[in-house]
Amino acid sequence: MDLQDQLKHLFPDHVSQPSEDENVEKSSIWLQDDPIICKYEKRKGKPITILEGYTGATEDFKKLAKELKTKLSVGGSFKDDKIIIQGDYRNKIMEILKEKGFNVKRVGG
Repeated sequence: MDLQDQLKHLFPDHVSQPSEDENVEKSSIWLQDDPIICKYEKRKGKPITILEGYTGATEDFKKLAKELKTKLSVGGSFKDDKIIIQGDYRNKIMEILKEKGFNVKRVGG
């Protein structure tokens, strides 16, 4: 018996609300035809992964940045229409974006 079953047993009248992760769907972020460019750099000796080339709304790109940082459990930022992720996560990021339906192009290395 997992936690959800125990809660249903304790509170049979309660209707559960969908979590924030369930609210973010594939269709909530605009998909573009042009590929998103995923590249690797070193700044001050530390590796970073940069995503650029998204032509949709800035808010959608910010949502995507937050989702990537959460899934990878890393830090990062959104500046100048670029997502900057701390560390070399090109392969994982490309897999996540392809699952969402994005076309991704790897640049450099």
